[in-house]
Amino acid sequence: MAVLSDPISDFLTRLKNASRAGNESFVAPYSKIKSDIAEILKKEGYIWNFEVKTEGKFPEIEVKVKYSDAGEPVLTDLKRVSKPGLRQYVGADEVPRVLNGLGISILSTSKGVMSGSSARKQNLGGEVIAKVW
Repeated sequence: MAVLSDPISDFLTRLKNASRAGNESFVAPYSKIKSDIAEILKKEGYIWNFEVKTEGKFPEIEVKVKYSDAGEPVLTDLKRVSKPGLRQYVGADEVPRVLNGLGISILSTSKGVMSGSSARKQNLGGEVIAKVW
């Protein structure tokens, strides 16, 4: 197995690939931040559900991809913003709006990982992890 320099990007890429390929679910290595990101995506309606599996040697997170009634993926696209080589931080008044409110931004703040709208309501800034639409 290859060593990943950005496991969050790997998780988001697996999500995008699974939704575009029409897969029902996908599995990725577990971490707390991936679980937090999946919780936000579930709350915002981009995935059905996620489950942490601890049967094997290493824990994994299984995510169930969500589709519309017409069979189109709910997740149109996503973009990893802050990368290991170039971190992107924003203040509370600079939290990005994605497609004029049609998408969400995911931030890592001092109060934990949250959506951009939650960060704006709590007047928090932080590291912009990704934009999802």
